[in-house]
Amino acid sequence: MGCLESRGEDLLLRIHVQPGAKSSAVVGRHGDAVKIRLRARPVEGAANAALCAFLCDRLGLSRRQVELLRGDSARDKVIVIHAPGGAARALLREWTQDSSPATENP
Repeated sequence: MGCLESRGEDLLLRIHVQPGAKSSAVVGRHGDAVKIRLRARPVEGAANAALCAFLCDRLGLSRRQVELLRGDSARDKVIVIHAPGGAARALLREWTQDSSPATENP
């Protein structure tokens, strides 16, 4: 699996998370994953909740469209994005390119 894989109407997104960062941002590729820095600390699921909220906000999705599939307690995670629209798909493709620009969280 690469960074992004289609499964019918859904997408699987492989992510490498860096919790406890100064700000939340997509920082580009990390091997076969998209690297995302998160302000949240990896305590009692806070980073996982922050990751899902960050993805929903950036991709314009509802919370029920973003689901953590694998990696609950690991930095490497697989997220299922249920039926994303065209704009979300385009942004995800941009994130999974090797030269993706960082997307800061204001």
